[in-house]
Amino acid sequence: MKLDINEQIEIPEKVTVEIDKSLIKLKGEKGEIERRLVHPRVDISQKDNAIILTSKKATKREKTMTNTFKAHIKNMVKGVQEGFTYKLKICSGHFPMNVSVQNNELIIKNFYGEKKPRTVNFPETVSVKVEGEEITVEGVSKELVGQTASKIEEVCKRNRRSFDKRVFQSGIYLISKDGKEI
Repeated sequence: MKLDINEQIEIPEKVTVEIDKSLIKLKGEKGEIERRLVHPRVDISQKDNAIILTSKKATKREKTMTNTFKAHIKNMVKGVQEGFTYKLKICSGHFPMNVSVQNNELIIKNFYGEKKPRTVNFPETVSVKVEGEEITVEGVSKELVGQTASKIEEVCKRNRRSFDKRVFQSGIYLISKDGKEI
């Protein structure tokens, strides 16, 4: 059954919105973010302090895309207002790891006694801080912050086939996703 869909997303006072065809730009206290949301049957427009997603005679696919666009826009609004924060914990049992940040690169030295340091590059819009045994990843884009935290966690999992996982548990592990403990 085909229905007309009209979804409305309220925009807070301190957030400014610019819509140019399929490109949405949001500016807020924490920064600015832009994203291109494209679907031929879903229209995005702005009216007063709201973003309106419309689709005429929408099928199930258009309804799912409309809800996906709505979730992305809500994440963008939350990002420019509050930002997103992921926390990781450095666990080193056998060899003491040295973790530092230089420019846009996280450097992990002495992981399992390796001579060559492991590195993770991250975008300029994401900030990474090392404080003791905790790494904090912050930014306005939920996708970029999550991907950066995932890269940091993944770089410590590579090439560990010869180690017994029950004994060698060193690594960097995700402990908090945007305030939710894991």
